Amino acid sequence: MSLKTKIVLLMLSVPLTLIAGLMAGNLPDDAGLAWQILLDLRVPRVAAGFACGGLLALAGALMQTLFRNPLAEPYLLGVSGGAGLLALLGMVAGLAWPWVSALAFIGSLLALGLAAALGGRMLARDHTPLLLAGVMLAAGFGALIALVLSLTPAEQLPGMLFFLMGDLAWTHHPAWLWVALFIAVGIAWRLAHRLDVLQLAPLKAASLGVAVAPTRWMLFGLAGLCTALVVAQAGSIGFVGLMVPHALRRIGLTAHRVLLPAAAVAGGSLLVLSDALARTVIAPQELPVGVLTALIGVPWMLWLLRKP
Repeated sequence: MSLKTKIVLLMLSVPLTLIAGLMAGNLPDDAGLAWQILLDLRVPRVAAGFACGGLLALAGALMQTLFRNPLAEPYLLGVSGGAGLLALLGMVAGLAWPWVSALAFIGSLLALGLAAALGGRMLARDHTPLLLAGVMLAAGFGALIALVLSLTPAEQLPGMLFFLMGDLAWTHHPAWLWVALFIAVGIAWRLAHRLDVLQLAPLKAASLGVAVAPTRWMLFGLAGLCTALVVAQAGSIGFVGLMVPHALRRIGLTAHRVLLPAAAVAGGSLLVLSDALARTVIAPQELPVGVLTALIGVPWMLWLLRKP
């Protein structure tokens, strides 16, 4: 199958995915009520899910280029841990959701700032210190989150766990997420040529005219902000940012001018379908969408890694 055919099939899958997300689950027989549910509940949730999935997949593609590792993922720098810790503290304090979301975003930025301060000094020559700083921060935030959960009254735990596992029921104002997605894809697409060269050794990239350190800092900042926006709105949704860009690279979409927009489209489609399954598989109850993406992602990644 040619590259052009793969791109066309990917684009054609988008409307089918959106329709499936809108129609998943039962609608009442009353046409007026069904239409109101579609407009007030399903459309915003599907729109937010597509934007969140696109931002996560784009962030994953950028992180994999930054670390020159196809198994890098958006939460590698401790963003989800920082967001989760402050969000849980807000929930314990009884704050309304907009304030919890704001705290989650602040926590994400705090984690990014700490990672940059601890591991970003040698980013022009070596990304390993930044990677190690992110891993250590993720472990530290994870321990603090476990401490908060262990001290929280039992009646508050379900909402906290849903947030930590990722849940699109938290999302509001999908228009802002779409604006962020378009801006992020546009910025990343403008950097596409530099990202192609950056996959070479740093000295080779520098000899070809790429400013390695500024480009790496732009990747770090853009991927971190995309992830922070998603975590602040929907919690920690795993595997989308890992498996989507990795799978696209495995099928031949390696040039960043194609990979980055394709990752945004495929990531959005995957998250919408996962959320549709999360709402229907044990209906009328809902599963956290992060559980579904993990259940899909683990066997898929194992299958991809097993292929030559």
